[in-house]
Amino acid sequence: MAAGGPGPVPAARWIRLPARRPAVRLGVSAERLALVAVASLGAAWVHEHHDPGALCPLRRLTGVPCPLCGSTTVFMEAGAGHWYAALTANPFTVLAALLFLAAPILSVDPVRSWAGLPRAWRLWPLIAVAAVSWLWQLHRFGFL
Repeated sequence: MAAGGPGPVPAARWIRLPARRPAVRLGVSAERLALVAVASLGAAWVHEHHDPGALCPLRRLTGVPCPLCGSTTVFMEAGAGHWYAALTANPFTVLAALLFLAAPILSVDPVRSWAGLPRAWRLWPLIAVAAVSWLWQLHRFGFL
């Protein structure tokens, strides 16, 4: 290994949430699901009664979508019951929402686990996910 190299891959270190009974963990996930459902229904209602147009500043000013474009659409489409449209609007937002819902059941703290990794091991996956997400959005809006 060259001097100053990144070193070996760190072992996966999942930071566990405080021990709770399964019923409590399911209750926390149910509360989170209710929160996501209310947000989705609210977004769908606003979209149906008053379409605010593109909320993304980059897309509003230039017409070019950003890597996060479609995140609001995910919740609007899910709230309207259009699951395929929600998934295709931004699959990464759907995965993040599922992780948010599943974390209490799995007893894992994804934020603290992620923060415990070395900076380089956090930065490059984020860049890769943002790049793939942006390519997805550019394809979805017909730029590619």
